[in-house]
Amino acid sequence: MTIQSPVIANDRTYAVPKTCAIAICLDGCEPEYLEVAIAEGLMPTLKRMRETGTDRMAHSVIPSFTNPNNLSIATGRPPAVHGICGNFLYDPDTGEEVMMNDVRFLRAPTVFSKYYDAGARVAVVTAKDKLRALLGAGLKFDEDRAIAFSTEKSDTTTVAEHGIDNASAWMGLPVPEVYSSELSEFVFAAGVKLLKEWKPDVMYLSTTDYIQHKFAPNDKGAKDFYEMFDKYLAELDALGAAIVVTADHGMKPKHDANGDPAVIYLQDLMDDMLGEAAARVILPITDPYVVHHGALGSFATCYLPEGADKAEVMAKLDARDELILVVDKEEAIKRFELPGDRIGDLVMISSENMTIGTSADRHDLAALKEPLRSHGGLTEQEVPFICNRILDLPNAPTLRNFDAFYYAAMAAALEEAPA
Repeated sequence: MTIQSPVIANDRTYAVPKTCAIAICLDGCEPEYLEVAIAEGLMPTLKRMRETGTDRMAHSVIPSFTNPNNLSIATGRPPAVHGICGNFLYDPDTGEEVMMNDVRFLRAPTVFSKYYDAGARVAVVTAKDKLRALLGAGLKFDEDRAIAFSTEKSDTTTVAEHGIDNASAWMGLPVPEVYSSELSEFVFAAGVKLLKEWKPDVMYLSTTDYIQHKFAPNDKGAKDFYEMFDKYLAELDALGAAIVVTADHGMKPKHDANGDPAVIYLQDLMDDMLGEAAARVILPITDPYVVHHGALGSFATCYLPEGADKAEVMAKLDARDELILVVDKEEAIKRFELPGDRIGDLVMISSENMTIGTSADRHDLAALKEPLRSHGGLTEQEVPFICNRILDLPNAPTLRNFDAFYYAAMAAALEEAPA
């Protein structure tokens, strides 16, 4: 271990790990998935970790989407600090809607980069490439101390950009289909191989939520996924790593009794209220991978036209049963620790089994082959937080998923692992 003193990242002090500190983000891991799998004997390793280590519930950041939460875990801070408040961003100055996956949008250094600067070996493996550049920001790949790649693009990695040439060939595995369980399994398999052969001091493993969008906790596809994960978890645990398992968000059914998507189309409503295209509704869940959710989530922001009666608009929206929260920008910044220059005048959150769309004719739902499951709101904020070491942790809402590396490093600094 080459780290000599605690690492400071975004005004938090992280311990010097004596063994590898690993945080695993199980994308979309509604706590019920674990309860079902454990009850059916499919996750003996995680069951033991909960019993002999630390088992808590934590809160994700809002919006409970992938990018904001992965970057919160990576920086140890909420979106107000790191700036990533969605998968998708609207720039009112240019009128452009763009993906928020470019490093230029990141406003804070990652914990990984700070550990790297302190002399650590750092590994980051993520399922989809949309996160790879953000998570790898600040790492340098010319000293054999940093590796950061995605499963999705694992056959095109280079030492110069990712710290490893052709990670797919190195793994001896083909690149999986994006919409598959294997995309996440590759992440776990890479984590085990890296820990055995490359021996990082700090490692982050982040999956995709395709399975969680597709399958409910009692479905065989979900059970198979968590049984598979548990086998890799057993290997990581046996190698002596200090591990925190958490999630970026939960996942809830968002459909009616007939299995059709449950949606309130807010752009249509705003057009009726204020005139066509006068307001602009933005869905931050939007990303290139919409097959499994149709760009339908439970969080939206809206830019109002100049002169609009904000109080009247809010009152009309608040009267809708489909919405459980309607707040203005100032309240959203305060309540959810969001960057004010990257959200609209209003923030709206739908109820547990409802999603928010823009206009009915702008959502292609033909690719949805199963009843819609999605996330983004307050009802998907509670996530598991499990460590394979005994730690004195608070519970939700004080405990946040972005505390993962703070406590993983603390656990890795302990003298020895539990027997």
